[in-house]
Amino acid sequence: MHNSTLIMGAVAYAPKVVTIWEGFKAFFARHGLAFDYLLYSNYERQVEAQFDGAIHLAWNSPLAWVRADRLARARGQAVQAVAMRDTDCDLRSVVVVRADSPLQALADLRGARVGTGAIDSPQATLIPLGLLRAHGLVAGRDFTLRRFDVLGGKHGDHIGGERDAATALLAGEVDACCLIDGNHLAFGLDGTLPAGSTRVIARTEPYDHCNFTTSPGAPAALIDRFTSLLLAMRWDDPEVRPLLELEGLRAWRTGRTSGYALLDRAVDDERFYSDDGRILASDYRY
Repeated sequence: MHNSTLIMGAVAYAPKVVTIWEGFKAFFARHGLAFDYLLYSNYERQVEAQFDGAIHLAWNSPLAWVRADRLARARGQAVQAVAMRDTDCDLRSVVVVRADSPLQALADLRGARVGTGAIDSPQATLIPLGLLRAHGLVAGRDFTLRRFDVLGGKHGDHIGGERDAATALLAGEVDACCLIDGNHLAFGLDGTLPAGSTRVIARTEPYDHCNFTTSPGAPAALIDRFTSLLLAMRWDDPEVRPLLELEGLRAWRTGRTSGYALLDRAVDDERFYSDDGRILASDYRY
């Protein structure tokens, strides 16, 4: 891998990913940074590529960050979260029931059927299961878990599993479902969950989502240039705004890792990854 060009990994969770990174590649070229990207079909392969020299940097899901950080620590190395979107900060997930449901609080879910997103979705599965566990409710013991596994390996970077869970809630196939609050709102707007059809009975604490994660030994000068160009992008710049709109943000922020504690704990509780980053979830297909 040439250290004169910054190589980034991204997961192809939708066709627009090509449009997004082609746009960023052209932007970086106009500002003197040689940049290219490799697309992966899943985050597990992408994180592993960070440790075999294939990429300098990865656009990682929060779950991919957790794995990369664990792999690095186990090897005596370090990875850094250098940048994230304004829309990646301080998100919450919600536990939702039908408006006419007798369920009023998390304690009422004992013996209920709870729908979640895919096995590897931080926002619609792992973090909400952590909330339930904190209230003494463990899947398979205290309630029946119905997981809507869609696009394994994409770490919930799609709305398929959450939409399926929401549809199942309306159909009476589950008694409650777990969604990121943004999708709960979006499903109200697009008619998946008609206005007034659901109620929120619990919210998680805030957590963070994606970040640009450096690979061990990545060339510092290229990473610094990349980060400074990102942080200098402005919403009111007509050259930049279409790229920001495609990637779903108004401003880039300096990366932080304080918002991953909920997910890190859930990963341990649900035995998804080991301390050293090995995949433990036996029914995980990606």
